[in-house]
Amino acid sequence: QVQLVESGGGLVQAGGSLRLSCAASGSIFSIGSMGWYRQAPGSQRDLVATITRGGSTNYADSVKGRFSISRDNARNTVYLQMNSLKPEDTAVYYCNTEAVSIVTPKRTYWGQGTQVTVSS
Repeated sequence: QVQLVESGGGLVQAGGSLRLSCAASGSIFSIGSMGWYRQAPGSQRDLVATITRGGSTNYADSVKGRFSISRDNARNTVYLQMNSLKPEDTAVYYCNTEAVSIVTPKRTYWGQGTQVTVSS
């Protein structure tokens, strides 16, 4: 199995910045794409950004130019740098990856989520 542990959430004023991290651990054989999703109260879970193992990125229109996703393949870790934060960015942010473990075929894994709150 593969475990994802997020960190870096918190409370920040509008216009501020936060950096989220997500580290994968466990019986990992290989990790493919990694990404971040977010879910605000009463809303569905939406894509924020994804990054392939080779470094190709994809962003939701609402965060383009403000957020930046990156990864460290040697550490099985993905990051989300969030700048110019807005109150509407407030949500629980979830890390996501497709991975193959030593005992299971490729499947999608989710972290437990980290709260990001942006005050106006």
